[in-house]
Amino acid sequence: MIAANDKVVLALIGVGGRGTQLILSMLQCTFGVEVKYVCDVDESRGGNAVQELSRLQGYKPVKVADMRTVLDDKDVDAVVIATPEHWHALAMVRACRAGKDVYVEKNVCLSFEEGRKMIGAATENSCVVQCGTQNRSAGYAYAAKEYLSSGKLGKIVAVKTYCMLPGTRKWVLKPDTPAPTGLDWNQWLGPAEQVPYNVSRHKAWSDWWAYSGGGAMSGDASHVVDLARLVLGDPQLPHNVFCAGGRVIFDDERDIPDNQTVVFDMGDYPLTLESSQYGDYLEKTPQEVRFSDRFPEWRTNSTRIEIYGTEGLMYLGRHGGGWQVFGKDWELLAEKTGFFPDEAHHKNFIECIRSRKTTNAPIREGVMSANMVNLANLSYRSGKKLIGIDPVTETITGNEEAVRLDKRTYRDGYQL
Repeated sequence: MIAANDKVVLALIGVGGRGTQLILSMLQCTFGVEVKYVCDVDESRGGNAVQELSRLQGYKPVKVADMRTVLDDKDVDAVVIATPEHWHALAMVRACRAGKDVYVEKNVCLSFEEGRKMIGAATENSCVVQCGTQNRSAGYAYAAKEYLSSGKLGKIVAVKTYCMLPGTRKWVLKPDTPAPTGLDWNQWLGPAEQVPYNVSRHKAWSDWWAYSGGGAMSGDASHVVDLARLVLGDPQLPHNVFCAGGRVIFDDERDIPDNQTVVFDMGDYPLTLESSQYGDYLEKTPQEVRFSDRFPEWRTNSTRIEIYGTEGLMYLGRHGGGWQVFGKDWELLAEKTGFFPDEAHHKNFIECIRSRKTTNAPIREGVMSANMVNLANLSYRSGKKLIGIDPVTETITGNEEAVRLDKRTYRDGYQL
């Protein structure tokens, strides 16, 4: 356990825009934090992070290309993993085996095996892990959970989640070229198949199944699925999953669809997900609402959750915005405002490093929510076929192609 007055020493692995946001927030959200390393296989990245960290903490963090340098340093207490998604599992397992606590961005894993290995590594090495599903640090989310569990909404009959992002673009596959100077393409690929450098893979990695859980699906939809699970009491995996969709706006060369509609059979009720990239007339909760006592315009909110009960309808916001419950004739029955909890989530991670308590977003729940997204993608990729799941053993049934697709292969030297 780290003493109350001792510093928590962090390192950032994956120094893109989100990684930079995370590490700067963690440095400033509470006392006694320092950042010793920023690590990225691309030398062109990290300049802004190094500059800002130097200004804030008074000295320059060490910039390295190989995460093993970070993991071998006994001074480092915890790592923040903000790499492309195909690296999340291996980076976390390596970090836990090195005795580091971990903050890992969503989607935390891309297969059932990855999730099991991540849970095992954290448990066996007694590591504190916080997943990047920050809604689990939102006070208003727990108030919504309490309202639902009280029975005031009545019997829950349907849950609808939305991640309808504003617009997409036509995707054009660029030709293969030599990797740019300063990029270790082999390390960037890591566990993925060895292929020639292509800027479309490098800069648009979330459009490829090899590196991502499917663009908007894993990048944003994973948040609304996780928040829905939280307020519903973190149920087990669904009994069945079906996903339809396709490249609806532009039938181009990308791997992933731009539109997916998913039905999760939760047993007592269906949970649906609309994940798309065509809604220019929709918007995420505006910044001025995220940190206020105002509510979003629910009808045009692109990342809302709707929970239908026999006694009313709850609207729940993903980016702050709180929640409201309406009854017959649109009567307002209950409401709770709430802020977007990014900073609170990062502070919870630092506090748990010190206390060794369980974080608000433990790896077990991060894996469960990721697996729901992964199951939706497996249904789509297996020909838009139904997938059965045994919620107890967490195994796929009735769809051999989905079972095959869930078994990811790892290159020599990059096995889990």
